[in-house]
Amino acid sequence: MMSSIFVVGPVKTWKAADAVAPSVENVTGAISRSARKAGIPAPTDGATYVRINAAIQVTAGLALATGRYPRVAAAVLAGTLIPTTLGGHSFWQEQDPGSKSQQQLQFAKNLSLLGGLIIAAGDTDGRPGLAWRARRAAKDARREARTIAKAARNEAKLAKAKVA
Repeated sequence: MMSSIFVVGPVKTWKAADAVAPSVENVTGAISRSARKAGIPAPTDGATYVRINAAIQVTAGLALATGRYPRVAAAVLAGTLIPTTLGGHSFWQEQDPGSKSQQQLQFAKNLSLLGGLIIAAGDTDGRPGLAWRARRAAKDARREARTIAKAARNEAKLAKAKVA
């Protein structure tokens, strides 16, 4: 259910990328400058970033909806939701009280989605995580080593008793 917003919304955003680009220029400009400083070739126009973000969100949203790599898909969606929220719902820049209130609501909604995606990214589908399994394997190995050592001591005692 959570993934539906990442399929429907980005398709609309893709279609309106040229209109959306100016409102997210503060984020896309910062990403572009940082990428160029790092020597990474990056687009300079905001519409391209909007389309890239929309394509990633639709792809990861479909992957999450179909259960294909759900943890990875949730992590990718969480990563794309951060610049989307900062760029698209920067309520602190709004002057009109009605518009500011609407942007605050959308910002809060995206924060809620981000929390759900973080939980989904860490969800192991009822199976213990790798850290738990590693601790459990170590504990089992120690227990087995103690059992073998005890059996070896008992065998040594019996062998010693037979010799005597």
